[in-house]
Amino acid sequence: MTLKQLKDTIGRIGIWTPVLRSEDPERRALITEAATELDRLGYGAIWLGGSPHVRDTVPLLEATSRIVVATGILSIWNDEPADVAQAFSRVNAAFDDRLLLGLGVSHEILTERYEKPYASMRDFLTALDEATTPVPRDHRVLAALGPRMLELARTESAGAHPYLVTAEHTAQAREALGPDALLAPDLKVVLDDDAPRARETARTYLARYLALPNYTNNLQRLGFTTEDFENGGSDPLLDAVFALGSPADIAAKVETFHAAGADHVALNVVTRNEEEIPLPQWHTLAETLL
Repeated sequence: MTLKQLKDTIGRIGIWTPVLRSEDPERRALITEAATELDRLGYGAIWLGGSPHVRDTVPLLEATSRIVVATGILSIWNDEPADVAQAFSRVNAAFDDRLLLGLGVSHEILTERYEKPYASMRDFLTALDEATTPVPRDHRVLAALGPRMLELARTESAGAHPYLVTAEHTAQAREALGPDALLAPDLKVVLDDDAPRARETARTYLARYLALPNYTNNLQRLGFTTEDFENGGSDPLLDAVFALGSPADIAAKVETFHAAGADHVALNVVTRNEEEIPLPQWHTLAETLL
């Protein structure tokens, strides 16, 4: 799959979710049904969150026939590059070239191996190139936030899949990546017309990410301050990184990301029960956006 084919295949809207992973047989049946429905609804990609391994994409690929499944993102500290390359080659060949390898450096507090993230990512990509079964550059994207990682995404991959970003960051990332690279930011969504309740849901979810310096440093580059990170996030911060409200409100927010330069927006539906599979919300968004 070439870069142009990748862009055409994943289209403008996808779903980011960590909930389509489980070893429990009953849960796996629900996951299969949900993945099949996402494929039927017309979403272009499923971005599997929660630091997945390549093997975690297999049930979703088995359940679908058209949609691209991406790791969103695979942590470079959790697997050796040769093993990733071998697994990618095997799975991608078995499922019609529908696997996209999203890679990231995760966060220092989440891994004991964290050291020199930029250099480590560069070395990991070199190892993927030199593997017995290399991962083609147009089949991998980076969870790039800062300027150096965005430049690496431009030169060594198909593009970037940044998480917890704003439309302003999307515009900056597009400039850094150039006109051709794939830019597929995550956008968090709370479908709820009750504004105070929607903000409460958003703050509960966001609080954990505001404890991670990779995200707060990036947000500070965009002009936010430490005061914006208190108590789950200020209203301006929530308005920048979330789409809150009705389907029409969500569509308007998505359009700001497309207008800023995103090729594809990965919708991360946030609910008050983070274990549930938000299929009703995915249906509603599909009716509005697809």
